[in-house]
Amino acid sequence: MATKIRLARGGAKKRPYYRIVVTDIRSPRDGKFIERVGSYNPLLAKTDPNRVVLDLERIKHWLGTGALPTDRVASFLRAAGVLKTKPEYSDKKRATKKPGKFRKDQPKEAPAAEAAPAAAEGAAA
Repeated sequence: MATKIRLARGGAKKRPYYRIVVTDIRSPRDGKFIERVGSYNPLLAKTDPNRVVLDLERIKHWLGTGALPTDRVASFLRAAGVLKTKPEYSDKKRATKKPGKFRKDQPKEAPAAEAAPAAAEGAAA
């Protein structure tokens, strides 16, 4: 069974509260889960210790059995010191995007200037 550590939304309309749960990847976001391993309350201040509450022992157990955290949960785990890797996409994204590389290599109006005389010669012949 493939498992994931992800957020399950609760709370009222416009008052979100999330449970951090271990669940089968096929179950719905707020559906059946295997175990609750923490909570996240985005309405609290970032410095409040109750904003993110994690059961680190159980999370380490589930990571050891192959459960994969979602991006948001992985950021919580990195902040808690459980995960030490950076997200993979950030390095790839920066490596592929180099500003101005395409424009620096090409002359500004050379293609348009070369096309006009070639068209005039073809019409004259």
